[in-house]
Amino acid sequence: MLKFDIEKRDGLARVGTIHTPHGDIKTPAFVGAATRATVKALTMQEMRDLGSQAILANTYHLILRPGTDLIKEAGGLAEFSSWHGPTFTDSGGFQIFSLPNVKISENGVKFKSHIDGANFEITPESSMQAQWAIGADIHMAFDHLAKSENYADMKVAMERTHAWLDRCVTEHQRLKKSATRAGDLAGGTPDARSRQASTMGETARSGPAPEQYLYAVVQGGTFNDLRAESAKYCASKNPDGFGIGGVFTADGMAEMLQTVNSILPEDKPRHLLGMGQEPIDLFVGAEFGCDTFDCVGPTRMARNGSLYTLDGRINIKNAKYKHDFTPLMPDCDCECCKNYTRAYLHHLFKTDEITAKVLASIHNEHFVVHTVDNIRKSLLDGTFQEYKNQFLSRYYHK
Repeated sequence: MLKFDIEKRDGLARVGTIHTPHGDIKTPAFVGAATRATVKALTMQEMRDLGSQAILANTYHLILRPGTDLIKEAGGLAEFSSWHGPTFTDSGGFQIFSLPNVKISENGVKFKSHIDGANFEITPESSMQAQWAIGADIHMAFDHLAKSENYADMKVAMERTHAWLDRCVTEHQRLKKSATRAGDLAGGTPDARSRQASTMGETARSGPAPEQYLYAVVQGGTFNDLRAESAKYCASKNPDGFGIGGVFTADGMAEMLQTVNSILPEDKPRHLLGMGQEPIDLFVGAEFGCDTFDCVGPTRMARNGSLYTLDGRINIKNAKYKHDFTPLMPDCDCECCKNYTRAYLHHLFKTDEITAKVLASIHNEHFVVHTVDNIRKSLLDGTFQEYKNQFLSRYYHK
């Protein structure tokens, strides 16, 4: 099982460490959204420099390009992308169910590639096979995200998610046994071989290691009774951890997380899927028991010139920044803020320079990563509520 140590609790909130084959994650933590094995506009070295602890790639996108066999041949996601820290894969269900003309059955889903129109089918079994080939430390079970907010539709999607989870667990265990046997035949335990390669400074390209872990995904939309049912069912399957999926509103998220995380076992990590564009989501998520977060929002907004500051988001393209020779955020120690002015960023965006997207993405990703790092520190020193109130009142001008 995936090892998760809890250092301190404050209600449902907790501070801990997730131990993965590629290193530890100090939680709460914001995970970089490396959808196609890259965080848009940023190199992995820039991600390391800004303080990111882990990345999350998207199985759907990697199945389409470059293909999971190629990633496996390269030695897995970490080796392929040159990210040598902890890795996650989302199953891609959110993206698949957002496509037009998706055909859903109890077996799985059929859809056309948004790239070239090729026909694809993904089942719980093939999703697990793809994620094992990608070789991330932590996988998400294949789940059904309902487009409709109708209660009956949401219940059907939740029940299908549970049926698919059963199949994901079975296939995950089969693949784990198969990988372990293959590793034993190659000589020595996986841990021993990993330590030996690390000691010798070697880079293994024999494919992903068998130490891979599975998170069940809790669904149920905005309906707390469905969320509670889903949390109980997912917990009964004894996975390594939990993803909390679906689309939330800030108003309802606290109640939903309180319902779910009061049911899920305390000794396993919980990942809040696709949340973190708004700082309030990070505070609510951590306060009500989530350990890790991911979201493409910070870098997506950055590429459009929408940048975080402690006083709220600004649009750096606005004319008022043309003659503003101050740093984007004076107290920020990211590469962007330490070296460049608002006027320079404004110029880069107005002239459509690629550098604009790079520097803006560095800043926004740094901002959310360190906001969650500061949440962790405040939980450790007992000042979380003070930090939360101070941050949110300034950011949202309350």
